[in-house]
Amino acid sequence: MKLIKVLLLLTITVMLAACSSTTADRVKVLPEDDASGFVVLTDVVPDAILEVRYYGTYNFVGARVDGYLEPTILLTREAADSLKAVSDEVKAMGYRLKIYDGYRPQMAVDHFMRWGADVNDTLMKPYFYSNVDRSRLFELGYIAEKSGHSRGSTLDLTLFDMASGKEVDMGGVHDWFGKESHPDFCGDLVSGKWREDKGLWTLTPEQFNNRMILRKAMMRHGFKPYDCEWWHFTLNNEPYPDTYFNFPVKSL
Repeated sequence: MKLIKVLLLLTITVMLAACSSTTADRVKVLPEDDASGFVVLTDVVPDAILEVRYYGTYNFVGARVDGYLEPTILLTREAADSLKAVSDEVKAMGYRLKIYDGYRPQMAVDHFMRWGADVNDTLMKPYFYSNVDRSRLFELGYIAEKSGHSRGSTLDLTLFDMASGKEVDMGGVHDWFGKESHPDFCGDLVSGKWREDKGLWTLTPEQFNNRMILRKAMMRHGFKPYDCEWWHFTLNNEPYPDTYFNFPVKSL
């Protein structure tokens, strides 16, 4: 009788284990929630300075953005490794990289969309879009339903001058909505030469050259620039070109 009870108990245990295993196998991590291909940027580029704009309130929304749970930067491993090469190059020139944003979850982009629909919220207009009609932000492409940042290999950054202890003067702020943020504003991108602009806002030769230093260093190490923002770069061979991730920004 004891033997029968023991065998019965073993049978039930095996059956329960099998059921648990089957249940676990059915619980799959959705592609957009899988952070296994990502790293904390400063684990790879320890010299990077972080100013995570969307974790704080100094951004065009004027509030912490959904999905930013910690003031850290995440990137795909491939993008982080390439950025390490950029960091090593500019460090030899007396600079460090200052990062404003990297991976951006889809929930953050959705937050931008809701903010964009509220045309009465103009709290940060003087700082980020004083020359643009609030109602035209979608039409002009400043806000969209999808962002390359959500694929994990795009980042926003600038240079930090180690000698002066200040950001390098780029002649404009991160996330400024306007033609003044275009990389070719006041200059030719092929020759790298400055040209004067007769408008209300212009860049000095030094400011344009500073933008070119960042641009050329990023391009040399596998990043492609964006036509409308001097601070925005995407890894050419991004590993997830069709996946828009949605896990929150926090330590992995």
